Amino acid sequence: MKQHPSPNFGPRRDGLRPSLVVIHYTAKENAAAALERLCDATAEVSAHYLISGQGCVTQMVAEDMRAWHAGQGEWAGQNDINSRSIGVELDNRGTHPFSEPQMSALETLLRGIMDRWGIPPAGVIGHSDMAPGRKMDPGPKFDWARLARQGMAALGHVAPETAVPLPDNFIATANQAGFTAEAELETLLHTTRLRFAPWRKGPLCTADFDLCHVPPSKWK
Repeated sequence: MKQHPSPNFGPRRDGLRPSLVVIHYTAKENAAAALERLCDATAEVSAHYLISGQGCVTQMVAEDMRAWHAGQGEWAGQNDINSRSIGVELDNRGTHPFSEPQMSALETLLRGIMDRWGIPPAGVIGHSDMAPGRKMDPGPKFDWARLARQGMAALGHVAPETAVPLPDNFIATANQAGFTAEAELETLLHTTRLRFAPWRKGPLCTADFDLCHVPPSKWK
C-alpha cells in the first residue's frame, strides 16, 4: 500500500466512528488524475483510499479521520455520512467494467476495514445509495453481487409474495432497506436498480421489490 497524504480531512464529528464504507468511482481519465484532485487543497475533496485499475492501493487519509468524499445524503436514517464512513475511490469512469486486479484489491482492503471497525456487510454501500439523484457511482458496471457472495455487502431482501407494485409500497420497502434519503419515486427506483438490477428498465414492477443480489430461488 502506498501513502500519499491529502490535506483534505478533519476530525470525525460528535465522537462518531466508522460504521459504513462508501464505494465510489473516480470519473477521471486515470488514477494519477484522480489522486491529484483528491490531494488538491483547493478542490476540498478526498477519500481514505484510491485503488487503481491495476490494483494498486493508495491511502490518502487515516481511517480514524474524516475524509471529504460523501457530501450531503443519508443512509438508514443517518446523516453526516463523512463522519460515519470510510471512503474508497475506484479508478473507473463508470462506463466500463472494473478490472479483476482492482476488485481483488478492493476485497482485501474491505476485509481489513470491516474487521478493524466491526462494520457488517450491510454497512458497505455505494455513493448513489446515500445520495440518490445526485450521484450514481459506483455505477451499473460495479459487481455488487460478487461482494455480497463473500459477505462484503448485504445480500439484501426478497419481497414477500404479497407485495403489490404501488409507489407507496415501494418507497416503504426501499426505506426499510436503507434508502432513506429524500428522493422522488423515479429517482429512488433508478437508485435501487443501480444497486440491484441495473439492467432493468421501464416503470415500477413487482421485481423491483426484490432488493437483493442473488436470485430469490437461492434464498433459504
